Amino acid sequence: MKIILAQQNYHIGNFEQNTAKIIAGIQAAKAQGADLVVFSELCVCGYPPRDFLEFEDFIAKCYAAIDEIKQHATDIAVLVGGPARNPQPEGKDLFNAAWFLYEGEVKHMVHKTLLPTYDVFDEYRYFEPAFGWNVIPFKGRKLAVTICEDIWNLGENLLYRICPMDKLMEQQPDVMINLSASPFDYDHDQDRKEVIRANVLKYRLPMYYCNTVGSQTEIVFDGGSLIFDAQGNIVKELPYFEEAMDGMELEPLLNNTSTVAEKPIFTPLTSLVFDHNIDRIYDALVLGIRDYFGKMGFKKAILGSSGGIDSAVTLAIACDALGAENVRAVLMPSPYSTDHSVDDAIQLSKNLDNPYDIIRINDIYETFLKTLEPYFQGLPFSVAEENTQSRIRGNLLMGLSNKFGYILLNTSNKSELSTGYGTLYGDMAGGLSVLGDVYKMQVYALARYINRDKEIIPQNIIDKAPSAELRPGQKDSDSLPDYAVLDKLLYQYIERRQGPREIVAQGFDSALVSRTLKMVNANEYKRNQFCPIIRVSSKAFGVGRRVPIVGKYLI
Repeated sequence: MKIILAQQNYHIGNFEQNTAKIIAGIQAAKAQGADLVVFSELCVCGYPPRDFLEFEDFIAKCYAAIDEIKQHATDIAVLVGGPARNPQPEGKDLFNAAWFLYEGEVKHMVHKTLLPTYDVFDEYRYFEPAFGWNVIPFKGRKLAVTICEDIWNLGENLLYRICPMDKLMEQQPDVMINLSASPFDYDHDQDRKEVIRANVLKYRLPMYYCNTVGSQTEIVFDGGSLIFDAQGNIVKELPYFEEAMDGMELEPLLNNTSTVAEKPIFTPLTSLVFDHNIDRIYDALVLGIRDYFGKMGFKKAILGSSGGIDSAVTLAIACDALGAENVRAVLMPSPYSTDHSVDDAIQLSKNLDNPYDIIRINDIYETFLKTLEPYFQGLPFSVAEENTQSRIRGNLLMGLSNKFGYILLNTSNKSELSTGYGTLYGDMAGGLSVLGDVYKMQVYALARYINRDKEIIPQNIIDKAPSAELRPGQKDSDSLPDYAVLDKLLYQYIERRQGPREIVAQGFDSALVSRTLKMVNANEYKRNQFCPIIRVSSKAFGVGRRVPIVGKYLI
């Protein structure tokens, strides 16, 4: 039996496109002599469909798509993911299901048992967990089919009270097949492999694991579908961040006499490593921008180019994602902008060959100050005057965006968003945040990665001390701790959910911890108004992190 994995990029709710893509995958699998082709979790409608699942019309379109797909599952079996109605009155109206199509019919259906409700997942909001488990007989073999989270209930700290594979093993299956929609984060690819290997070693069965690829607003799926033999060895690994199809015969995996792989050792990051998986972070950000624009029907981007590291990295990534000709950089120097920052920004755009404009805001700024002067009552220069410059720039960028149909890319990094070092309706404006889940020191690592073959980002941008340049001689270090220390502290609080006492116990200064956590918590109201952030970490700001705006959790 030859089983093919179809790793595809779907568009949520675009049934015509998704169905055509799945049918094309079936035809390609037939051409490769496959007996069974496996697609990913909820591929018919795209993942995650969220509240679209509450519309009966949406579910009807899912069923219509499956009716069309099954007509092509004649001499080849097809496993596709899609919602299925619950015929019983008790429980939720839907199951998250794997549909087994063959001979033009729906032959079998598998329901997902374990419904995650952590981080970006909220499946129990919509789906009923499975209450029956059966293998699928096909061509003399028994297939143990599971869906994504169903294989993750392993280890010492079990999240669920049941393990679907334990139930399926009672029927002596020959192979495990998993339909997945497992998002990318920079500490997840190895973890995912070890979870699959742990299943293989526990049950002594080979595994075909099909993951989706592509970006859905903030969530990036990286693909990397896998085939393991019964000894726990990776036999095939599909590419990351791109569509692909591959597979192999089942029998060699059953009869493989290769050395049994060692039991997996889970070693998640316990401290932020600035350049860890930086190449995959870069690829995820490129795919995040490209799919956001492509699936929304946008063509061109605009951003403010300051001559600083954040806007430089954002511009370089956007040019890679959309083509340099489609990314417009706007330099908006104020009275406090240095000449070298303007020169650096110009050189960057010349290196990238993207269009750029220079709009000096001195006169606009002076007009604002004169207008506000009677109301500022002679009070000394403060953040009010600083933020006015940022808001002027936000207005200019949005004006150009409205006039020419650009989407504004936000350039704020995660360190700034964490501590509130940004201006609402100014540099926090945007339709999509590129670096909002990337700490400042990771931004520098991205810059070095971008320059790995030649200098694209001028070295002076990388070398100079970061500054908002909103007052004379300003440096980020005037307001924030050193980023090399700050980022590691923030990682403990945000990604690892360590409390203040645990963080201090790791060696961080107690006063610094108190100050930093107060900044993080006090600025939740800002982040609540922020645009979608491309997620690359295990805990990004946005749908996966729910913290009360008016909550109090301080030392």
